Amino acid sequence: MMYNKQSMIQYFKFEEDFVEDNIRCIPMIARFKLDACGIKLKLSEWSRMTEEERNYVSEYPCSSEEEILAYRQYIKTLIRIRTNNEAQDMEVDANPGWANTQLIPEILVQKLTEQDSTITLKQWQCLNDLQRFVLVKLSRPGHENRNFPIAMSEFDLV
Repeated sequence: MMYNKQSMIQYFKFEEDFVEDNIRCIPMIARFKLDACGIKLKLSEWSRMTEEERNYVSEYPCSSEEEILAYRQYIKTLIRIRTNNEAQDMEVDANPGWANTQLIPEILVQKLTEQDSTITLKQWQCLNDLQRFVLVKLSRPGHENRNFPIAMSEFDLV
């Protein structure tokens, strides 16, 4: 992991290209929190935020029920202010695959197979929530595939 120079937000090394350039893409830590609160943030909405707001979206606490509700309200308000549109809701997965440490999600197994790679259940269990989230997110069709092997390397899985 690396830190943004303007803040103490932790970003992954594979995000380095866009973090150093005014955080022009939505970092995984923000995506993780957005999934938790059930808001779909579009890149066009993200791009209308100031750099300080983008940092805050990544820094804002979002763990407890109260924090998740506050984060959700903050994001909804920010989108309304910056775009004059309402935030798009998405369903919050009550049992996301990344949260299950007893089973490697099938989507990740398929991605690993495509990449001629494997990980053990023990390796999966040693990853933190955000790392498991990242691997599942990067395994989805349509996601930028170049970051998957970089993340695997960064997480010491290859």
